[in-house]
Amino acid sequence: MQIEKLRGKELDQLFKAVLSLQDMEECYRFFDDLCTVNEIQSLAQRLEVARMLKEGKTYHKIEADTGASTATISRVKRCLNYGNDAYEMALERVKEESQAEKE
Repeated sequence: MQIEKLRGKELDQLFKAVLSLQDMEECYRFFDDLCTVNEIQSLAQRLEVARMLKEGKTYHKIEADTGASTATISRVKRCLNYGNDAYEMALERVKEESQAEKE
């Protein structure tokens, strides 16, 4: 598992800070201070690429819709196939939350 190479005091602090955020506004404020606009957009793009791959979209469609490079798409696909299942977990939770908000 790749998670072990990520462990460390600084990362624990970062993840605890993220988990402490209470709403969307706090997330926007925190990530605006923490990351550049390009870094935030790259993270969001990867999640969108994962969603589209899970839906069976082609590389060409994903590249056209998101602007992601084929290298990024390949990396996300590799994570979907051989990673920690975190994309699936997060996407499923977002989907469930969106459905609950509609009800």
